Amino acid sequence: MRVDSEGQFRSDSAVDGVRGKGKWEHTGRTYRSIARYWHVLDPILQRWLADGVESLREITRDDVKKAIATRKGTPARSIHIVLRNVFRALRQEAVIFRDPTRGLVFAGINKTPPSVPSDRLAGVLSHAQNDFQRLVMVLVCVHALSGTDIRHLLLTDLDLSRERLVVRRPGKRHIIYLDELTYRCASAWLRERHRRWPVTTNPHLLINRWTAADTTHSPIGTTFSGIFRPAGLTMSTLRQDRIRDEAFEVDDPLHLMRLFGISSQTAMRYITAAHPERTAKLPR
Repeated sequence: MRVDSEGQFRSDSAVDGVRGKGKWEHTGRTYRSIARYWHVLDPILQRWLADGVESLREITRDDVKKAIATRKGTPARSIHIVLRNVFRALRQEAVIFRDPTRGLVFAGINKTPPSVPSDRLAGVLSHAQNDFQRLVMVLVCVHALSGTDIRHLLLTDLDLSRERLVVRRPGKRHIIYLDELTYRCASAWLRERHRRWPVTTNPHLLINRWTAADTTHSPIGTTFSGIFRPAGLTMSTLRQDRIRDEAFEVDDPLHLMRLFGISSQTAMRYITAAHPERTAKLPR
């Protein structure tokens, strides 16, 4: 990149590099991705231009850090990713001689969402209009399942005799041992499911009047967001709040991993946010 006669950065080499059409061919990004990159990159380039920068060869690691520091959370992460990929493409095309983002690690987002007030959380189930909604609410608020987890549950995954539910995820399985509330809600839904669609062959645990008659055995298509809307909360907020509360109670990442089937990185993020005084000295 360089400054043209109108004082704007030219980005031909960067675009070619990111598109995979430069000196070293590779799988490139779409023009839509490049447009998103430019939306993030343009204000940074204009700021550098105002500071007298004429070429990206002048950009140092400190400049990159300052650009990232102008935002927080996810926007800061986006700046880091965009600058890293653009400078990598320019270095690959030999437009620049050193990559100022090389080895630069984004510290991550260690904040968890604020806790949902207990009175609002206790009232969530009161908004359930049927057994279907009640089971979904319990799976989210008690077991922190995601919408994808719930949609793909199979009827055979629920074993009431052994009081457990198997959650199938890519490359692994997570076993939930049913508490009394979840057991009651699951039993009630099974009775309702059999009463309404006794001859359906759809193997999924949660079905509706469309998927019950669907010969392709598709999972339910709803995002479940409407179920939680009357409570004034979102599904993701309730799921995150459940993990957060557990992290406050037990400062053990392995406990969170076993209980919710989350990754070690996610478990440590919640533990770090819940107990900063105990994790401040741990190696990053």
